[in-house]
Amino acid sequence: MAPLEPGAQTDMFTLSRKMQLALEAVVDVAFNARPDPVQSKDITRRQGIPQRYLEQVMQRLVREGILKGVRGPRGGYRLARERRRISVGEILAVVSQIEQAEEEAGPRPSELASEVVRPLMAKMNEQFMTELEKVTLEDLCHEAREKGIEPESSIRMDFNI
Repeated sequence: MAPLEPGAQTDMFTLSRKMQLALEAVVDVAFNARPDPVQSKDITRRQGIPQRYLEQVMQRLVREGILKGVRGPRGGYRLARERRRISVGEILAVVSQIEQAEEEAGPRPSELASEVVRPLMAKMNEQFMTELEKVTLEDLCHEAREKGIEPESSIRMDFNI
């Protein structure tokens, strides 16, 4: 197999769609939650995340202490801790628990899968998650600003009196 060219990308090790959506939603909250909480309808609009999935994962992130749910007409979601204290790995671990429960409800894996393939994937996943624990929401928000992305709250001005 030929080595990858410099700058080439591979899809070999990618996050599941649910993990990507959850991470996008939490980064959206971290990036846009000032001064009001971020409403799920705004996350859906900005990120294109299906509302049905979004509510399920956001509630789970609230239960796990990553987000705080704020009730009321101007309610929504805030981070439960500072951005620098929440890692990407922590967010993905919550979604992984959801996916694992769904997988356990499915058909039983073959002996080859359970004894050879899945242990290999578990080892690779552990290494991957170790690296993701080093990346915080603060890092991602800083990167967004470096790329010229502004929070919606700083773009939109409210002239209500």
